[in-house]
Amino acid sequence: MQFGSLYGPAHELRVGAWIDADGAPMEKPLQLADLGDGYKIIYCFQHWCPGCHSRGFPTLRYLSDNLKDKGFGFAAIQTVFEGSEVNTFDKLRINQEQYSLKIPFGHDVPAEGERHPSFMEDYVSGGTPWFTVIDPQGNVVYADFRIDPERFMKALGSDDMEFETA
Repeated sequence: MQFGSLYGPAHELRVGAWIDADGAPMEKPLQLADLGDGYKIIYCFQHWCPGCHSRGFPTLRYLSDNLKDKGFGFAAIQTVFEGSEVNTFDKLRINQEQYSLKIPFGHDVPAEGERHPSFMEDYVSGGTPWFTVIDPQGNVVYADFRIDPERFMKALGSDDMEFETA
């Protein structure tokens, strides 16, 4: 298996369980193409992760609110690498509603005999919260625990936007 890396080609998503932007279970797994032709931001979380709630979700909401109408595609994936009894599929809708995120949410658990969920394996992510940005050419251009929304917006030429977590 070839692992993903920064500045390398993005792997197709192998997450099997999804809810759509309205919270309904999806019949087919989400594919990268479903997120459009522009930049894609994928946010990995676990329901029980304090940093996911204090920093990650507010950042995701800000980015989604400001970029979804500019050709950006968004998805959130619960990468269950621990706490499978707490980080369950039903928590997807809870988090989607809590942060008013009208984006697809996936539930990624390790395959039988595997240690980590597919996204963590394919994208070599380090845990949660985790942001991965894929450019329109299909390359991973950013992957880390945090993304500074103000710097990100400035890099996009949107200096007039300010970040608020409230």
